[in-house]
Amino acid sequence: MKRFGIAAFAAAATATLAATGAHAQGDYEAGKQKAQVCAACHGADGNAPKGVAPEGQAYPDLAGQTARYTYLQLKDFKEGRRNNPLMSPMAANLSKQDMFDLAEYFSRQKHLPSDYKTDPAKVAEGKRVADAALCTMCHLGGFSGQNEIPRAAGQEYDYIVKQLQNFRARNRTNDAGNMTSVSRGLSDAQIEALAHYITGL
Repeated sequence: MKRFGIAAFAAAATATLAATGAHAQGDYEAGKQKAQVCAACHGADGNAPKGVAPEGQAYPDLAGQTARYTYLQLKDFKEGRRNNPLMSPMAANLSKQDMFDLAEYFSRQKHLPSDYKTDPAKVAEGKRVADAALCTMCHLGGFSGQNEIPRAAGQEYDYIVKQLQNFRARNRTNDAGNMTSVSRGLSDAQIEALAHYITGL
């Protein structure tokens, strides 16, 4: 797998910041009320319940996610830059303030560790793949995320796999090209290994 250049990552991140502007203030209490409609899929506290996603879907944990990332994803669903048969209709009628409020609420929830049973050999291989791809340059150490770069640590295994596959197939392209470039060289086995590694963090 090819390394993705430092300059390209920095340029893409700068372009994203310039395009989206300053982060507005979300209202936690308002977000808590608005998040009730999200609970069936993402959990009342942003920790997605297990076994409720229909076949072919995967629900991410939102608890502890960076507020900026959650806001941008809701905005992309609303404006068509990211598409999902469930989330696109949900986001269609959200106001900008709704999105800020929801992002603020979920960012302040405690993310619970994944209970997925990881394979130690795949975890080790996943770390090697992550190191080779310089993943922590954007996602930071421990995949904790920053600003518009998501926290991936402990995310649902099926969701990680699905998103990497979507980036590789260009079914998801709202990433300024970063993840598309990284994922296009990944094999199915490497994606599986990465997911074992990241979900266990």
